[in-house]
Amino acid sequence: MAGYIPIPSFEELTDRIHSLPGVGRKTAERIAYHIVGMDDKEIDKLVGSIMTVHEKIHRCSVCGNYTDKEVCYICSDEGRDESVICVVEKPRDIISFERSGVLNCKYHVLHGLLSPSMRLKPSDLGIDSLVERVKNGSVKEVIMATDPSVAGEATAIYVSKLLKPLGVKVTRLGYGLSVGAELQYADEVTLSRSLDSRCEL
Repeated sequence: MAGYIPIPSFEELTDRIHSLPGVGRKTAERIAYHIVGMDDKEIDKLVGSIMTVHEKIHRCSVCGNYTDKEVCYICSDEGRDESVICVVEKPRDIISFERSGVLNCKYHVLHGLLSPSMRLKPSDLGIDSLVERVKNGSVKEVIMATDPSVAGEATAIYVSKLLKPLGVKVTRLGYGLSVGAELQYADEVTLSRSLDSRCEL
């Protein structure tokens, strides 16, 4: 019985898809087979979309969220409560809160958490710019909405120690989120309860 003879270009495509977060090997293979079966127009649209996102989307100069403008639409929204900033680890965490409709504040994205295993330092994150926002604005409360993990807790405590001397209230999400959970998977009710029961750090 003949063995499987890999096609180098197909294997490379599968490997690249598999390297994406949350994509298993079998799923990567299915996507690769689908791409192989696409016609030229579909391929051009797919590649064009990827290139457009790569070239046009960048970090907001204020909060660090992804945007295709200098300042994202949330920071530009004058109807938002500027006295409250919700701090999250990743841009996609903002989507969870926005879909829930439980917040009408501004955000700040750290793009990571303090973690010895990942070798991230405070200077690698958006902590300095957060401190400057608090110093220069009318912020009264900062909600630390990092994941309830060891790194998330450590980051929340570190940031609170920097901000509290500035006279701002720093709170942490309360019950409803289990330890080790990720905000992107939390439902609206869980997020709402976590916000309602937030406690001061």
